[in-house]
Amino acid sequence: MKSAKWLTIIILVVILVIILFYPHKTGNTEIGVRTMKFNFFGLLGKTGVVDKVYQPASMYFFPAVFNDWHTFDKALMNLEMTYSPERGDIRKRDDLLFKTIDGNDISLDVIITYRIIPEKAPYILQYVARNMTELKDNIMRTIGRARSRDIFGELTTEDFYVSAKRTEKSERAKKILNDILNPYGIMVERVSTKDYRFNKAYQQAIEAKKVADQMVEKNRSATRAAYEEYQKKLQDAIGEVNKLVARSDGEYEKSKIKADAYFEQQKLIAEAIKKEGEADAQGITKMNEALVGAGGEVMVKMKIAEALKDKKIILIPTSGAGGVSLKTLNVNELLKLYGMRDLSQQK
Repeated sequence: MKSAKWLTIIILVVILVIILFYPHKTGNTEIGVRTMKFNFFGLLGKTGVVDKVYQPASMYFFPAVFNDWHTFDKALMNLEMTYSPERGDIRKRDDLLFKTIDGNDISLDVIITYRIIPEKAPYILQYVARNMTELKDNIMRTIGRARSRDIFGELTTEDFYVSAKRTEKSERAKKILNDILNPYGIMVERVSTKDYRFNKAYQQAIEAKKVADQMVEKNRSATRAAYEEYQKKLQDAIGEVNKLVARSDGEYEKSKIKADAYFEQQKLIAEAIKKEGEADAQGITKMNEALVGAGGEVMVKMKIAEALKDKKIILIPTSGAGGVSLKTLNVNELLKLYGMRDLSQQK
């Protein structure tokens, strides 16, 4: 009896220890939130969700009967809403169906990447969701689908073909979702778009238009290339013309310089001739002035004397009874006569 009694006591003690010191653990990316259900006269603290975050990869001990324990994963999560039933959170068609702003039906694959804000985990448990599944299904899916559909519905049909415009709407969707979800303890990190699909007949019409637009752009590119080639040839021709003009201008400048130099040379020669002529004229003027004076007659006589020096002078009587008349005188005969006389005298 005593052994059975002690065994019962040991079992009760073990149960009591387990109850009082029950282990509560968190995974590598999990945070824990404790809820106190009972309070013995205020000794264990305030009942309800404890405003404390229990860190990842840890173990905590407190009575299991008097406490509830919830964990939330703080790693990045994806809400994937796609056309393919083989992907995403729901194994059926789950893409967004809506109309573009110009009235065409479209379906769009959207992935929303989010995480919880760790310090708001107690608030999430108390007011938003009890676990990550409820958080995704009740909050992220409901709000994420509705607001994403509204924002991407602002695009036109043509805008969906422009990656930059889809990206712009993705950023706007991220901002608006954060404005809504941050107070709930959720942070949206990224809103991504993947494939989009129009009505089949309309899709074919759009693709045909795209092909036609590509041909137009190709022709425009060819036209631009031909124009650029023409401009290049034009610039080359202008360069050759400018080269010839520069060469002609150079030859002209060289000829002009030579002509100017020759003109200056001739001008100097003319000036020298003019100066020489002026000097000669002044000399003649001075000589004339000298000849007009008293010594002029003497000078003339001296010059005549110098000129007649060693000259043979023949005197011909021109008056009186035996004089010769100059009107009828044959000078050639006279010279011949004097020449024969001289010869006879020399003999």
